Amino acid sequence: MNPSLCAIVVMGVAGCGKSCVGSAIAARSGGRLIEGDAFHPAENIRKMSAGIPLDDNDRAGWLTRLGEELQAIVKAGERPILTCSALKSRYRETLRQAMPGLGFVFLELSPEEAERRVLARPGHFMPASLIDSQFAALEPPHGEPLTLALDATRPIAALAERVNDWLKPCGERSLARTA
Repeated sequence: MNPSLCAIVVMGVAGCGKSCVGSAIAARSGGRLIEGDAFHPAENIRKMSAGIPLDDNDRAGWLTRLGEELQAIVKAGERPILTCSALKSRYRETLRQAMPGLGFVFLELSPEEAERRVLARPGHFMPASLIDSQFAALEPPHGEPLTLALDATRPIAALAERVNDWLKPCGERSLARTA
């Protein structure tokens, strides 16, 4: 596997498939899946459940905690595969500061497809009413180092295979790609 990538974040707006794709990547690569949503404090869950978007202050402690989890898993000798929206550049920088060599897999899709998917998943705390706020906050990571952008409407297995190929060492190649 690509030794420069000690950990990856599967990122994007709600409904892009972070959990499903992250799980498939972990299974193919032997990585350890970290569900970022599981680390939200109760107040964040309450806000989102009520249809209130999180702000930078709400996310700060959560991102710090995710950085600590990345560090702990790498220290244990495993490659973490973190699912996290990481919508803004500064959020990604917080994670990169905690974990040098962090790669990002950006799952791109339209607001309409995100809404369709969120409406179809029962029992999740993130309501479809927050999709617009997700896209308003999104700063796509195009051009950022160690970033792979993928069309989130492709089959999960194909996305996981593409990421697995990206994780494999290869000679000279661009560190920022779009597939």
